[in-house]
Amino acid sequence: MSKLAQDEIAQIVETAHALADAARVATLLHFRKSGLSAENKEKDRFDPVTVADRLSEERMRAILAARRPQDAILGEEYGTQPGTSGLTWVLDPIDGTRGYLSGTPTWGVLISVADETGPIYGLIDQPYIRERFEGGFGLSRVVGPSGEDILKSRPARPLSEAILYSTFPEVGTAEEGAAFRRVSSKAKLTRYGTDCYAYALIAAGQIDLVIEAGLQAYDVQAPIAVIEAAGGIMTNWQGGPCHQGGQVLAAANKDIHAQAMALLNANL
Repeated sequence: MSKLAQDEIAQIVETAHALADAARVATLLHFRKSGLSAENKEKDRFDPVTVADRLSEERMRAILAARRPQDAILGEEYGTQPGTSGLTWVLDPIDGTRGYLSGTPTWGVLISVADETGPIYGLIDQPYIRERFEGGFGLSRVVGPSGEDILKSRPARPLSEAILYSTFPEVGTAEEGAAFRRVSSKAKLTRYGTDCYAYALIAAGQIDLVIEAGLQAYDVQAPIAVIEAAGGIMTNWQGGPCHQGGQVLAAANKDIHAQAMALLNANL
């Protein structure tokens, strides 16, 4: 991990919150408003982008240009911008655009800072619910309508007592879906949807596992920082780094992570 001075860490944290504040305003301008439409970014499936996605990222990039021009940026809508500091801001201006279009409240804004090793700090912000989950630089907290609380993931428990989440029931390819179902069949409860909010629930000590596939770097880097700061673990399905996306196994602790990973990789 990059060795950063305390004053720079403070500036990074302050900047991240400024980005999240700006993204809240931008996304709520259009949420649940009549006439909101979406373009489809893919040919074979519905992958929407809205004016709110673009406005949210534009406003965050403008703040970074003013405050941290030396840093690189990776954003979902506007791609990469090189930097000279060795740090990269990874931005998902609306994680869960399908939910956003549907009027559900659990979509979010993902903001993280990465060095050459991966994410070192992140925010999962829920503009409509007004909850903000933070992890990294010794911080692990949530601030929302009920006040502020420390984030701490759940202690170990048998898989038969675990709560498992994934955004889509299909979970990637047919083979990936079959692997997911091996875990799901052993869990106490499986639920779907909520996009990035499921990762926040691991950090908050509410659920045990999130298993997904086909993700991008901007989908996972903020959740990695928040979950790890809360005592959880987030890897690919083989236990390696997942900060570039792909298959993701997020867990409240190493024990439940090992139980799930064994089933994901079972040669059945």
